[in-house]
Amino acid sequence: MIIEQILVTGMLVFCYLIGEEDSREGVLIDPAGDFHKIFEKVNEHRINVKWIINTHGHFDHISGNSYVVDKTNAGLLIHRFDERKLRSRINRLLSRMMGGMTSPDPVKYLDDGDEIEIGDIKLKVIHTPGHTKGSICIYLNGHIFTGDTLFTEGLGRTDLLGANHNEIILSIKKRILTLPDETIIWPGHHYGISATSTVKEQKMIYL
Repeated sequence: MIIEQILVTGMLVFCYLIGEEDSREGVLIDPAGDFHKIFEKVNEHRINVKWIINTHGHFDHISGNSYVVDKTNAGLLIHRFDERKLRSRINRLLSRMMGGMTSPDPVKYLDDGDEIEIGDIKLKVIHTPGHTKGSICIYLNGHIFTGDTLFTEGLGRTDLLGANHNEIILSIKKRILTLPDETIIWPGHHYGISATSTVKEQKMIYL
């Protein structure tokens, strides 16, 4: 299995490349920008990008959707509750300011418990509302990609439209911190000293 954590744009977004070594199939999670950096890793590992997964619909995580779809013909996936954000006026404007374009339509809406297959790897969707109604995490045995739900030091903003502080705390406690202690947390932004954390470390903060 291949996991590449790629820091992109001035918003310090983490884009993730996950690949299956035998089939060379892969996904990109939140390809926000700095496409040369992203595709350096894609090409290095000779990955055929099958899916794009957005952990939520904010502009700083979706700005590269159109570029990646045009380059790879990958299918775009997002939770149904955040689908409308893809083409909102503010997201279209801010995406262009980041060098991206308006996102294409998703090929499928994600729901809690859905599985996304790349080769022999299955990625599980965990719905974690709070930062947005449609925020999700992506779970892979021993790893969880948390988007803007949980960082290594802190959590996603809840002062934005559609956000809810009580919901995000519940999502963290009941959907993430119930995973095995050794599970590696891969956050959606580099808002801390460390680029990763673990469930055990985060339990010391939230439980």
